[in-house]
Amino acid sequence: MSSCAITAEGLSKRYRRGVAATSGLLRDSLARALRAPHRLFRPERVEKFWALKDVSLQVQQGEVLGLIGRNGSGKTTLLKILSRITRPTQGWAEIHGRVGSLLEVGTGFHPELTGRENTYLSGAILGMRKQEIARKFDDIVAFAELDDFIDTAVKHYSSGMYVRLAFAVAAHLEPEILLVDEALAVGDIRFQKKCLGKMSDVARAGRTVILVTHQLNQIRRLCNRAVWLDAGAIRSTGLTAHVVSAYEACMTSSGIEEVRPIEGAAQFLRWRLIGNNRASDHTLPSDGEMSVSFLARVNQRLHAVRHEISLYDQDRHLLWGNAVEGVTLEPGLHEFCYTLPSLPLKPGAYSWRVNLDDAGVLIDDWECVPQMLVVTVPTTHFRDEAAGFLNIPSKLEIVSADAVLRQSS
Repeated sequence: MSSCAITAEGLSKRYRRGVAATSGLLRDSLARALRAPHRLFRPERVEKFWALKDVSLQVQQGEVLGLIGRNGSGKTTLLKILSRITRPTQGWAEIHGRVGSLLEVGTGFHPELTGRENTYLSGAILGMRKQEIARKFDDIVAFAELDDFIDTAVKHYSSGMYVRLAFAVAAHLEPEILLVDEALAVGDIRFQKKCLGKMSDVARAGRTVILVTHQLNQIRRLCNRAVWLDAGAIRSTGLTAHVVSAYEACMTSSGIEEVRPIEGAAQFLRWRLIGNNRASDHTLPSDGEMSVSFLARVNQRLHAVRHEISLYDQDRHLLWGNAVEGVTLEPGLHEFCYTLPSLPLKPGAYSWRVNLDDAGVLIDDWECVPQMLVVTVPTTHFRDEAAGFLNIPSKLEIVSADAVLRQSS
């Protein structure tokens, strides 16, 4: 049984809001009095709030844990406490192992030092010998793609250059525990994919990782378990597929559908799942026959137009599409209803797109909102990057080849 890398009990953090930091010196008090004499003898109103409230969790050695939640839910505050940047107001945490953190661009590097010097400084902070850092240095520079700038002071780096070096250092210097907060949101798509591959390598090497990101497909791809923080408290924790699906369903059910102004010859207004196989108007709970409807208002008669439909995943891969020619519509409301015998998709968020055009002249083209959430139980490879697009159950039977040969002879 693996031991705990991180144990936290009752972690809470309280902040004061709207109060400027002061030095307490007499000259500062006098300056404040001159600026606002009417407040000299009036006590300041201090508003306090809990950014984190009574959070307890355990993270096992070698586990990859995802933290999800809205902005302001306490994810970054929790990581700052675990990385010893911030002290908790209440509670405690035990960390077993060297901690490497990548919390935000600008954290951990000295702006006046070069990329080379900051790399060696980061390694020294982690307790590594100079020879160990030197052995990995070329790999770090190559991964960050900063060969021409490694001896430049990092204060001259762009945010993309900064985060490339910061991620490369954090991932290659091999801390036992790696804390990553939205680091992959900076940089181009190619580098983000490169980072995901490296994060997978880190996880397979048995190191403990806590990842914070709003990219839920990254959480599904990398994390064994997820924790959903809401208003500073843990709302749900468990297997990644279950927690992320519940979070997505909550975000969709609390969202507001787009209201499209009526204009042109015709326009799609809204979409919804119909039939028995649905958890809500926009949530598909299982594989099997499914039906979906797209409501359109036609303002003038359309004769022999073309209708197209497409389905995309979060990475904008086209998963399915169809087109129907020669559609004639009279003015009024019309529902475009599709029934598919099966839609075996992995859990996640997907986007419909529908349009109408007349001999190449576009009438309406709508990226349907909200997204469709699929919350089926995963039946494919346990690693998301190896599971493909489809969630198709399979049955494996292994038979003796000798027995097969004897039967055929």
